[in-house]
Amino acid sequence: MKELRSLNKFLIRYKWRLLLGVLFIICANWFNLYPAQIFRNAIDIVVETINTYKHMKGSELQSEVYENLGKALLIFAGLLLTVAIIKGIFTFFMRYTIIMVSRFIEFDLKNEIYNHYQKLDTSFYKENKTGDIMNRIGDDVSKVRMYLGPSIMYLINLVVLFALVITTMVNINAELSLYILLPLPVLSVTIYYVSQLINIKSERVQKQLSKLFNISQETFAGIRVIKAYNKSNSTVEKFNQEAKNYRSIAMNLVTTESLFYPVILFLPVLSTLITIYVGGLEVIKGTITFGNIGEFVIYINLLTWPVASLGWVTSLIQRAVASQKRINEFLSIEPKIQNQTNEACQIKGAIEFKNVQFTYPESGVEALKDISFKVQPGQTLAIVGKTGSGKSTIVQLLNRLYDNSSGEILIDNDPIQLINLNDLRNQTGCVPQDVFLFSDTIGNNISFGTFTKDQKSNQKDIEWAARQAVVHETIKQFNKGYETVVGERGVTLSGGQKQRVSIARAILKSPQILIFDDCLSAVDTETEEKILTNLKQIMANKTTIIVSHRISSIKDADHIIMIENGKIIEEGKHDELIQLSGAYKNLYEKQLIED
Repeated sequence: MKELRSLNKFLIRYKWRLLLGVLFIICANWFNLYPAQIFRNAIDIVVETINTYKHMKGSELQSEVYENLGKALLIFAGLLLTVAIIKGIFTFFMRYTIIMVSRFIEFDLKNEIYNHYQKLDTSFYKENKTGDIMNRIGDDVSKVRMYLGPSIMYLINLVVLFALVITTMVNINAELSLYILLPLPVLSVTIYYVSQLINIKSERVQKQLSKLFNISQETFAGIRVIKAYNKSNSTVEKFNQEAKNYRSIAMNLVTTESLFYPVILFLPVLSTLITIYVGGLEVIKGTITFGNIGEFVIYINLLTWPVASLGWVTSLIQRAVASQKRINEFLSIEPKIQNQTNEACQIKGAIEFKNVQFTYPESGVEALKDISFKVQPGQTLAIVGKTGSGKSTIVQLLNRLYDNSSGEILIDNDPIQLINLNDLRNQTGCVPQDVFLFSDTIGNNISFGTFTKDQKSNQKDIEWAARQAVVHETIKQFNKGYETVVGERGVTLSGGQKQRVSIARAILKSPQILIFDDCLSAVDTETEEKILTNLKQIMANKTTIIVSHRISSIKDADHIIMIENGKIIEEGKHDELIQLSGAYKNLYEKQLIED
């Protein structure tokens, strides 16, 4: 149960609701005892009436004895009905209160996990698959809720019912109660050992379920590639194989649970047989009545379902333990990127890299080696180089998606780690190389960077940003214009359209630092020229970083650095680099020939 300790804070949060639920459980079980006592009195009266009837044979009072018996039985029936109604009311409130608490905790737990996911850095998402991440906030939390709701409710119900029933039985006849309770130690040992097996097998089930989630997520995300390569059949076969593995592991768990239930159900039956045999001997001795035997049988039957449900509850708890263990694995991960100050700051835009070296933690690949450059506020820095040279890594370090391994990154002469992370990202507008659009309207995608709970960009501002990104006319051609839903990851738009919408999103944010990470690669040369012309006005008085493999995109920059294998091999202005007759000039001439 140690894995479930992290849930105690939620139980404490809703302690008054839980205590109210426990009170309803006690009341429901208290009235649960009365039917047995009513039944005992009814049996005793029937036995006594039969004996009296025999003694009055031939007397006129015989018919009166039968009439009194009929009236008494009607009263008992009325009492049973009344007790059943009262018990039903308390049972309803018992379930309503405790199950409602489990739903509240489920809500809080999902929010806690989701909020924690938001704090984790980029390396976490590279090291863990999306399907597994989703499974932990979905199916795993649902299994934990079953522990917080039904399991806790039935366990408390079992404890309360046992306490009330055993106390009542011992008060009637301690010796008979002792015989009846003899199977309980066997039950405890059986539950202990079988629950360990269920726990191990539950973990296997959850891990295999995560595999299914991963395959499904990757299949749906890459469906176009799968169809293009005609790999639908092999993908289905792979999924079927993993589904068969899941079925096999799940059936193994079900088999263990299925063997558990007959053992648990047999023990109450054994107690009933002991009651009838030993109770019969006690009746002969005169220590108890016939009604007491019936009363004890009802008490045993009252314990049968809670005892039988113990196997089910044990299974739920073990599944919850396995699921909460997986949830705790992620919740225990501390984000590598920490906000070290909450002090607000206004960024002016001065950027400096001093001997920066960076190695990706998840792969161990050294991406940057001794990188140094400086950008003054309002200037434009261009970074050019081949694919995999380290251009995008510089952008990620500027956004603090990673922290540099060594060296120093300064923003306005302050180490980047000492700047309020929220202010840094709020005042930085980035158009990433891998454009991502949400499954929402085009207008909402453009206004994403400025949208808050209290305000939303007006339509004029959205259209202005779209015009600067040369995508306004394209959007107007859609039937619903800016209200067009772009689909998952912007699937309904072309690569160039997605890039321009992403540029509009960054422009509308009006940040102090603008970063364009090879965001014009899918745009034709003519459109690129229009966008760059518009950006010149927008970039005035803003620090701008342009990453590109096209010289045409960066030739007007204040400073250009050329990177190869994580090192700066050339730097200067466009004309200066051409005069060097090095790698930059070779790349420029090749692109001129291609044009």
